[in-house]
Amino acid sequence: MISFRNVRKSYGKHDVLLDCSFHLSQGERLGIIGVNGSGKSTIFRLLLGLDHPDQGQISVPKNLRFGYLPQDVLQFTGKTVLEQVMDVAGDVLAIEKELAQLAVKLAGPLSEQESMAAAARQSRLLEEYHLLGGYQLESTARRVLAGLGFSQQDMTRPVEEMSGGWAMRVALARLLLSEPDVLLLDEPTNHLDLDSLLWLEEYLRTIPSTLMVISHDRAFLDRISQRLLEVENGQVTSYPGNYQRYLEEKEKHLQAQWAAYRQQQEQIRQINRFIDRNRARKDRARQVQARLKTLDKMERIQPPSSPLEFSFRFPPPPRAPRVLLELRDICKSYGEVVVYRHLNVAVQRGDRFALIGPNGAGKTTLLRLMAGVLAPESGQVHLSRGVVIGYFAQQQLELLNPQHTVLESLSSVAGDMAHGQLRSLLGAFLFRGHDVEKRVAVLSGGERSRLLLCHLLAQQTNLLILDEPTNHLDINGRRVLEQALQGYSGSICFVSHDRRFINAVANKIMVVNHGRVETFPGNFDDYEEIWKKRLQPAQSAMESRPTRVQDASAQKKSKKRKQLEANWRNELYRLKAPLTQKLDDIEKQIDAAALRLEELSTLLAAPETYHNGGSVQELSREYQHLKGNLEKWNEQWEKTALELEALEEFFWEQKQRETAD
Repeated sequence: MISFRNVRKSYGKHDVLLDCSFHLSQGERLGIIGVNGSGKSTIFRLLLGLDHPDQGQISVPKNLRFGYLPQDVLQFTGKTVLEQVMDVAGDVLAIEKELAQLAVKLAGPLSEQESMAAAARQSRLLEEYHLLGGYQLESTARRVLAGLGFSQQDMTRPVEEMSGGWAMRVALARLLLSEPDVLLLDEPTNHLDLDSLLWLEEYLRTIPSTLMVISHDRAFLDRISQRLLEVENGQVTSYPGNYQRYLEEKEKHLQAQWAAYRQQQEQIRQINRFIDRNRARKDRARQVQARLKTLDKMERIQPPSSPLEFSFRFPPPPRAPRVLLELRDICKSYGEVVVYRHLNVAVQRGDRFALIGPNGAGKTTLLRLMAGVLAPESGQVHLSRGVVIGYFAQQQLELLNPQHTVLESLSSVAGDMAHGQLRSLLGAFLFRGHDVEKRVAVLSGGERSRLLLCHLLAQQTNLLILDEPTNHLDINGRRVLEQALQGYSGSICFVSHDRRFINAVANKIMVVNHGRVETFPGNFDDYEEIWKKRLQPAQSAMESRPTRVQDASAQKKSKKRKQLEANWRNELYRLKAPLTQKLDDIEKQIDAAALRLEELSTLLAAPETYHNGGSVQELSREYQHLKGNLEKWNEQWEKTALELEALEEFFWEQKQRETAD
């Protein structure tokens, strides 16, 4: 389907791709991995024709439709979220417009010839509309947006109100809806919470598009990849299977490469030994010359690049008290949006909390409250004596001194850490050789993130608070950070959507959702396999609740409180029942209408239908009538869904006022 043959690409004196070859078959799901700057995005740019190879050939079938999601934040204006997503199906919308014009034309006075011509055109358009999935366009768009975390209210908001991360989700939804022949995704998981990430994994496994995805998320690559391309030192190597299989095959590949290298080195040593022994002997001159030619013609095997080794050790943190940090009866709002009310959280010695939950649930707010960079409206943040906090967030990058070199920047916060230890830590985070002399001002966003992490690891802290520390880190960088935190004897609270990272570091999961905070022992896999199933019944009654109100931790709830909440859920279920039933009825009507429309499209597209003019007109009238009803039912569905959300919001606000009183 697509092939690279001996492709070379350089930017100035920097060689990015050297004699690279690979192919991509129709329907394959291909993951692309490699360190930052290795040339992964360059492959995408070459495929899209945004850049051109210096040498070699790229073969792409004619009329192949590409869909591309870049890393850069995209800007949209002038439409609602739903309209922006549906706008990608321009052909479908154009057909809808022309069909509406034809319906008006066919209802008016026409000659028999004009009527037959209009009906024939309508027939062709209906067939094309059916093939393009026009009847399911809006419902599919809503399903995709819901999977990516948009509420029904969000779908009707102006798209320019969306933040950068949500705008990227809109762009991703447009791509998924368009179903291109080849889907190119450059780090699509960066802006997704875990629920949306899990949904995207399942969706990508079912679509017919050929997929190429650049990602540093190892669990994501495990789930969606059928083959991996590793871009390393300008070369591209293909490995069968997912990421776990890649690790196994990579190890075999390295062992084979080392064996071939050692065998060749031994052969070279023996040839050189023969030459040295016999160079002065005239009777062996011919053999010596033959061996010199052998050495000259020999294609030298390079030794494998050394795998990244981590050798840094944390300085011992100060002795921490049993309870390091407590949030007591915290209330926090942003305008009219209540994030937390009466929040109580404690971090104890040895706790390694991973905070998970949907975007907007309050995870970053909770970390900022813990770190003391955000003040609550009421309540108390109690930091025990002797606790030293190290805080990482993307906003902290601006605090780095741009005039310092990398080494000077780290040295300024590392106390009496030895020069060799500083270089060891920087080397572990890929600042090696002359890189340590770079000015902070010229570092990329990813390099600044790595430097800021070095700052934290070099300081003598006993509580680390980390907000998305794996962003901008490639797979090697994530491994290094995992190993560093595994060897850290202090406490940690962090947010990450990298499941492997969470599994490696966390010993407790803190679920943040709708203003509620509940904690569970174990890592992410433990939460998914054990605790989530127990949590779902309680969450299902509150999943659409937009006001986030904090109750006490589940472990501390009294039996009376649990019974009260159970009664509330039962009451809400009874209140929701009429609207829920109405939604079900409307969905059945929509499904039946869509099915009948497809049947009518097939009939109107059949040539034999036009042998009977009366039949054509009757079918056309039924089609237009049903099309109008479908639009009304879609509007009723949206209105009812919004009523349901408003009911739940009002219900929970009322209950919280009752308990507060």
